[in-house]
Amino acid sequence: MNTEELELLTDSKYRNYVAAVDKALKNFEYSSEWADLISALGKLNKVLQNNAKYQVVPKKLTIGKRLAQCLHPALPGGVHRKALETYEIIFKIIGPKRLAKDLFLYSSGLFPLLANAAMSVKPTLLSLYEIYYLPLGKTLKPGLQGLLTGILPGLEEGSEYYERTNTLLEKVASAVDQSAFYSALWGSLLTSPAVRLPGITYVLSHLNRKLSMEDQLYIIGSDIELMVEAVSTSVQDTSVLVQRSTLDLILFCFPFHMSQLYLNCSLLLQATRPDMIRILSAALHVVLRRDMSLNRRLYAWLLGNEACDHVKLACYPFKPLSAHFERSQDL
Repeated sequence: MNTEELELLTDSKYRNYVAAVDKALKNFEYSSEWADLISALGKLNKVLQNNAKYQVVPKKLTIGKRLAQCLHPALPGGVHRKALETYEIIFKIIGPKRLAKDLFLYSSGLFPLLANAAMSVKPTLLSLYEIYYLPLGKTLKPGLQGLLTGILPGLEEGSEYYERTNTLLEKVASAVDQSAFYSALWGSLLTSPAVRLPGITYVLSHLNRKLSMEDQLYIIGSDIELMVEAVSTSVQDTSVLVQRSTLDLILFCFPFHMSQLYLNCSLLLQATRPDMIRILSAALHVVLRRDMSLNRRLYAWLLGNEACDHVKLACYPFKPLSAHFERSQDL
């Protein structure tokens, strides 16, 4: 309990508020059906609204746990919508500074929701992010990777909320700065296989192919090793679609057929030889799938678009491996 809460406890009305919240939370313990949860949330909402003059919400840890439980994917959309109403009431009461301070407390339930939310729930959730999370700006950084992991599932091609999700991600990137955004994005791709396809799709759609990577170095993020590890892990993903998209990304960002030039140029990517070897070692695994779409992308990366121009192989720093692929084109 912080100093502010201790001071408020000297106020008898605030003590009554604490007792009312405690009583409302007891209703969750006796809930046996999803309708009971909606009722319990309604009672908690009423208590919070009746005491909105206090910006400090009592029992916030327990409230955060109960709300996260109410957003369990097995529960129906009605419970999710009611829980999101509670989040909105709390966010209005506490304001942006306190939300930034308690970001993890409330986000643990919200971030996993979009991937499993009903269509009727998604717009409400996206509105919460747009209205209450975006204004936090750079204070979002501690929870940025979790936020991106939570938003990226909405970036599904053909989805009703694709454009809205894409715009939200662009605004988040502007709010926290591009380099921090992409660092968090690579972290999400590394640790969350479910968001790899939308994540790589987002990067590909925001690359300016008319510019060199020197002019788009923010895409690397603040740690090139994290990017290399995320790309290397993604190119070995079990999904062919993820592998294809990752190879497209590698072809632009780490053009192997010109790697000698890039490795000698400290201005571009700052990719070290071990970085290139790490990506190459991971990319080699795609040949095991015997998928022509993957092999075509792999050969374009290794040999350039003119894959039959084998004369160039003589100047490649990875000649033995490149030569191996020349011999393996019939696989």
